[in-house]
Amino acid sequence: MLNDNGKFIEFTKEMKNEYTILVPNMLPIHFEMLKHVFCSHGYNMVVLENEGPSVVEEGLKLVHNDTCYPALLVIGQLIDALKSGKYDVNKTALMITQTGGGCRASNYIHLLRKALIKAGFEQVPVISLNASGLEKHSGFKLTLPLLRKAVAVVAYGDLLMLLNNQVKPYEINKGESKALVEKWVKKVSDKLAANKGYTFDELNKNINEIVKSFSEIPINKTPKVKVGVVGEIYVKYSSLGNNQLEEFLYNEDCEVMVPGLMGFLMYCVENGIIDTALYGGNIIKSKISEKINEYLSKIEETVNNAVAKYECFVAPTGFKHLKHLGEKVINLGSKMGEGWLLPAEIMELIQLGYENIICTQPFGCLPNHIIGKGLIRKIKGIHENANIVPIDYDPSATKVNQENRIKLMLSVAKEKLQTEIMLEEHLKFTEVFNEKLDVVENLN
Repeated sequence: MLNDNGKFIEFTKEMKNEYTILVPNMLPIHFEMLKHVFCSHGYNMVVLENEGPSVVEEGLKLVHNDTCYPALLVIGQLIDALKSGKYDVNKTALMITQTGGGCRASNYIHLLRKALIKAGFEQVPVISLNASGLEKHSGFKLTLPLLRKAVAVVAYGDLLMLLNNQVKPYEINKGESKALVEKWVKKVSDKLAANKGYTFDELNKNINEIVKSFSEIPINKTPKVKVGVVGEIYVKYSSLGNNQLEEFLYNEDCEVMVPGLMGFLMYCVENGIIDTALYGGNIIKSKISEKINEYLSKIEETVNNAVAKYECFVAPTGFKHLKHLGEKVINLGSKMGEGWLLPAEIMELIQLGYENIICTQPFGCLPNHIIGKGLIRKIKGIHENANIVPIDYDPSATKVNQENRIKLMLSVAKEKLQTEIMLEEHLKFTEVFNEKLDVVENLN
């Protein structure tokens, strides 16, 4: 079947047994575990790790440069992998998510198919990973057990990402946190592949064990600048998309918090409920969406409660509170792209003590410019200490310029931190001096 966007080739049942499925990387911890889930269900999946100039070059050659940066990178990474010679292009399929919303991300799959034809890989099937029934393939089905395991992966991945970011800057033995992440990724992957680790009881047990293991890593909790990262989902999470932002911040002696993927999933489900409330529609679908978010909320609560047991860790506040924070600054009907979730995450990060915020956005992404950059003034009206900088990511935007803008934001944060340290030391000195003065006066 041909259309204006390219050639549709079905991924058949026969292909499932023979083909390798390539997936662009976004969240390394999550996707590594997710790969094992799909493999345990009979799919031969590979999460791509190829980066560098060739990825960008392929994207620029095959995608119009006015298209948003994430599309360019995702498509560039997939085409670069096909050209690498590592895979039999006649036994390889590609997988890409499709949200079905108004964002241009819904069209990535059509852009990818056009790019494949341009690059001479028109025989390669593209699988749409979506929960909206946008496209169907006889050889690929999202079964309930697979979906439950995928949700468990999101919970485990969010937790490991959160704990690693809170331990890594303070660990005494460098590399211990990373090693523990790798240990748990393998352990969880093995459990899920064996059809274990995704029921509520198993999740609760494993999550509490994970938090306990990270709490036992020796740390030196010295004062550091705390930075929150928000933005368009791909450039927020992908090191390829944000030029290794988290590693840069770590090298600048910062502690980083990046909101988890579970909040985005719940946001997507919640928008169906909001649509019905605002515009009318199918009440039954809305009720189903409510039940789904109740299920996700229970898992989210399990994670947050486990983290909150330890004073050394900062636990997220949860989706319900996140939604309440979003309503303070924007109408919930604003849901294009990351919509009301993005400013809500900024508000939550500030509440949690991460008042230095980097808002990552693809250049020309209208939703992110409106709900990100456009709401900075309003958010600062509520939190006057907020230190927010929007950073554009694009092939024409240099890494040096991006890092210099971030360093400028960090210089303000470091100056404030130093003032707070000096004030705290002064208060301690005054307290000790007064205690000694009281002793002298009592002796007299």
